[in-house]
Amino acid sequence: MTLGLEVSHVAPLYNLGFVIIVLWLFVILVSVKVRDKRVYMTPWKLLFFAVIVFVIEEVLTVLRMQGVVDIPRHINGFFELIIISTFIYALLLQKERMKRL
Repeated sequence: MTLGLEVSHVAPLYNLGFVIIVLWLFVILVSVKVRDKRVYMTPWKLLFFAVIVFVIEEVLTVLRMQGVVDIPRHINGFFELIIISTFIYALLLQKERMKRL
């Protein structure tokens, strides 16, 4: 096998490892006691939702590569569409919040 194929087989596993770190950081962010009620957490909750969708996508990719599930490849496009739409929505919410302040 070439190096590119080797990396493409291992990359989803590395992504899941990095996502564990990101989820841990989100838990720390959400568990911090907020003294100021003006803190706007909605975009962060939406980003957390997008990370969860990414985890589902990567788990399905790893399971497909191992031969455990047999789903079409184009399903990943739907997951990526959900992730990007959530990012854009979070940015637009933050932009509106900044306008009001």
